[in-house]
Amino acid sequence: MTGNGVDVADTADMAQTAETAETAETAETAEIAETAETAEIAETADGGGRRLPRVRGFAPWPPQGSPKKEGKALRTGVPRSAHGTLDLDPGRPDAVRAVAESNAGRIPELTPLRVGRMAATPFAFLRGAAGLMAYDLARTPVTGIGTQICGDAHAANFGLYGDARGDLVIDLNDFDETVHGPWEWDLKRLAASLVLAGREAGADEDTCRAAAQDAAGAYRRTMRLLARLPVLDAWNAIADEELVSHTDAHDLLGTLQRVSEKARANTSGRFAAKSTGAAPDGGRRFVPAPPVLRHVPDAEAAAVAASLEAYVDTLGEDRHPLLARHAVHDVAFRVVGTGSVGTRSYVVLLLDHRGEPLVLQVKEARPSALVPHLATAGFETPAVPHEGRRVVLGQKRMQVVSDILLGWTTVDGRPYQVRQFRNRKGSVDPAALAADQIDDYARMTGALLARAHSHSADPRLIAGYCGKNEELDEAVAAFAVAYADRTEADHDDLIAGIRAGRIAAEPGV
Repeated sequence: MTGNGVDVADTADMAQTAETAETAETAETAEIAETAETAEIAETADGGGRRLPRVRGFAPWPPQGSPKKEGKALRTGVPRSAHGTLDLDPGRPDAVRAVAESNAGRIPELTPLRVGRMAATPFAFLRGAAGLMAYDLARTPVTGIGTQICGDAHAANFGLYGDARGDLVIDLNDFDETVHGPWEWDLKRLAASLVLAGREAGADEDTCRAAAQDAAGAYRRTMRLLARLPVLDAWNAIADEELVSHTDAHDLLGTLQRVSEKARANTSGRFAAKSTGAAPDGGRRFVPAPPVLRHVPDAEAAAVAASLEAYVDTLGEDRHPLLARHAVHDVAFRVVGTGSVGTRSYVVLLLDHRGEPLVLQVKEARPSALVPHLATAGFETPAVPHEGRRVVLGQKRMQVVSDILLGWTTVDGRPYQVRQFRNRKGSVDPAALAADQIDDYARMTGALLARAHSHSADPRLIAGYCGKNEELDEAVAAFAVAYADRTEADHDDLIAGIRAGRIAAEPGV
């Protein structure tokens, strides 16, 4: 991102660049092998060669095996075409039961609002049904390659946010469900969401299917590109126009620029100016705006404020002086987005010596909705010492640039994540995109997802499996269309359940 907004520049197409990856990687592998052989000869020749011990946490030398070949070999057990299948389990919970179960533990008076928001459209239903989709995905083929996954990588969970320098970055921006799991789950959720968003926007069926295929293709080509880069270059590939432009998303230029302009104004200061008023003691207090923003009892506010002491300890010591120059002035309850409605979420008003605001969000961190389904897919479900810590570490593992005030705490025995509120955040509504933009957005998000996965999984391994041709892309697109159809049926079932009185709903706000 540049200081003037998002610049989707006209650079070489990533697809063309990635086609050279296999040749380059083959040459690189040969070069490594030759280097290792030369080193061994040199050691034998002078008798004084140095053999260092294997160091825990580092790669072995000489290299052992070829990740690319290992990935390619996985096609034997799980052909890429197998990812197009969707066989629903007969014991699958229906939509009403699934939503009701996902409401367990939430604030009861807010769950009808959550149901109402999910009932708005099939895409909205998908957004709130990460657990139900995980149930279905657990019964689809997986390669067994694990990575840190978002767990909720639908098309509306990508967006802009500010870095420490004031620049804007575009990346995944929701990590409530993040876990170590199959990379395929994120990709398939993204692809299915694009089909639903496209249908909602009025795009024809060929355009919707093409968007899903383009997302998978961009994921595959980006993973190949990252696989051939030096590790540090791939690791530090910033999610801005330098990476995104490779996806040839020219038609998105105007939309991204408009979102960028709004994001720059979406700050703690603007929120505080609209949502707070002067207090008798000279400070400021939140002004209720029900049902979204409301006061909390003094004891509840005090518990949230007191929890910030433990939160500070989760930050690096270099951040402590920044917070020490702000005073805590008020705490309010604020209702959050579709999937999180009903969870406990607070905004905390901090003011510096000039009265300038910094607003923190203290948001309840529930167990990931994916956890009950990981074992079915062959993945371990390790114990989580703190759900807020899980969310924060998962976010940092997937993003190149993260909020400098990300941390976690506990309030009345419940785990919470803490982050800056309104940190110049902005997002594209995929369901409002024009038909000629949905495929551009698909390629952009597919590329960003690949970059996020490459931090915790060797891109050579995934790239080896995905390969050069479009077999995987076509299979993921077929799955996406089938799952979009299933989601529309689930949405219809939820509407019927609401009308029959099986589950309460009220209009979304």
